[in-house]
Amino acid sequence: MSAAKKFDENRLATILMAPIISEKATSVAEKNNQVLFKVLRDATKPEIKAAVELLFKVEVESVSTVVQKGKVKKFGRSIGRRDHVKKAYVSLKAGQELNFSGEAA
Repeated sequence: MSAAKKFDENRLATILMAPIISEKATSVAEKNNQVLFKVLRDATKPEIKAAVELLFKVEVESVSTVVQKGKVKKFGRSIGRRDHVKKAYVSLKAGQELNFSGEAA
């Protein structure tokens, strides 16, 4: 838990915006023991690792990030763009598990 000490705990609490629960996220979780999160665009990999370890009390092996560009959409007559989204693929160490459903394991 030394990683959490280096960062401001208030910032760590806001870095993880939401877990991504989709078909792809489920298959990645089963194959690679990874969890996907939507994170702040300016979050760094060490911050994401510290945030997951602090909030979920698990050990993180590695973090990979992807910035997904926002789609261009029409809103009535005007053209706009959705926000870019940063995703974090968090690899958990062997034997570690996150459960979002709220059921006791």
